[in-house]
Amino acid sequence: MEKVYLDFNASTPLAPEVIEVMKPLLTDYFGNPSALHWAGIPVQNLLHNARRQVADLIGARENEIIFTSGGSEANNLALKGVYFQNLGKRNHIITTKIEHPAIINPCRFLERLGARVTYVGVDSDGRVLLEEVEKAITTDTILISIMHANNETGTLQPIKEIGEIASKHGILFHTDASQSIGKVNVNVEDLKVDMLTIAGHKLYAPKGIGALYIKDGVKLEPLIHGAGHEYGLRAGTENTLLAVALGKACELAKNPNVMIKELTDYLWQRLKNEFAENVQLNGHPTERLPNTLNVSFVGVVGAELLRAIPYLAASTGSACHSGSIELSPVLKEMGVTEKVGMGAVRFSLGRETTKEEINRVVESLKMVLKKDKSSSLTLTVENIKG
Repeated sequence: MEKVYLDFNASTPLAPEVIEVMKPLLTDYFGNPSALHWAGIPVQNLLHNARRQVADLIGARENEIIFTSGGSEANNLALKGVYFQNLGKRNHIITTKIEHPAIINPCRFLERLGARVTYVGVDSDGRVLLEEVEKAITTDTILISIMHANNETGTLQPIKEIGEIASKHGILFHTDASQSIGKVNVNVEDLKVDMLTIAGHKLYAPKGIGALYIKDGVKLEPLIHGAGHEYGLRAGTENTLLAVALGKACELAKNPNVMIKELTDYLWQRLKNEFAENVQLNGHPTERLPNTLNVSFVGVVGAELLRAIPYLAASTGSACHSGSIELSPVLKEMGVTEKVGMGAVRFSLGRETTKEEINRVVESLKMVLKKDKSSSLTLTVENIKG
């Protein structure tokens, strides 16, 4: 059975070039990068190079990149670092209702400590309204944190415009760019951000590595205290193996696959041609990631649909518990009805995706989804093997 992977927003395979740069660090480069001798200095140089590669991708400087264990830690450092830096002074944070749990849950934690958090909504396309962000600002606001691209729908947020609002009011601005790095051009100066999160496993690097861009001059309280690693912001001997892998992945990301958008558009066109009004787009029609297509097969349970095509790896936007359907908070906030939202499926394409794979998936969907007399789509018991 030849499998098809269309879940690149969840995680990416390691790029071959990334694997190659990791190999020498498994055998030859074992020294501590802080050690000033023959075993440590070469490792320190590799770490510097990796930091420079990450910085180059986003238009930052090397000293503005802090390596972390992934996107979640980077988000936590941004949120908690700002909050504890302002402890006893101001305590208000603005974010959105459609953020990843790596933002929502740290905010909930900080609320237990006394933070005030405003969660702004989005429109039916999943876009934040600028006036809602500005209206939420108070004299106590210390941070605005809004994702660059939504992981479910791929909808891109007006980050530059939000950054300008934050700058006008003298408020720090953070964006979680875990999903957008390597898929669209990201430049921290253009986006007007003070902090930006990167997650390695969304970028053809390993899991367990990420980075936080922190604009020079921004002060944060560290999460991990100890020695002065990572410019004093993350104690602990650096994981040079994974940092080098992330650096190489960022270097490769400077040359994205321009064909991905064409394949995504081709998939959407084929789905519309085959299923007409029984398939609906979730998310912005144009302002979204070039690899992401979140669609609802109306009247069908997305999880059951994917279960009927076992060779296909994709994600669903609803969960089925004891016979009831629970929509994702993102779709719910966008105003997607249960009838539509329960059939949501996210297809996220990657560098290796082919047109042949797209065609194969659409043909399988046609076999599983059959129109009945009322023109509604009904899930058959047919189990497609591919």
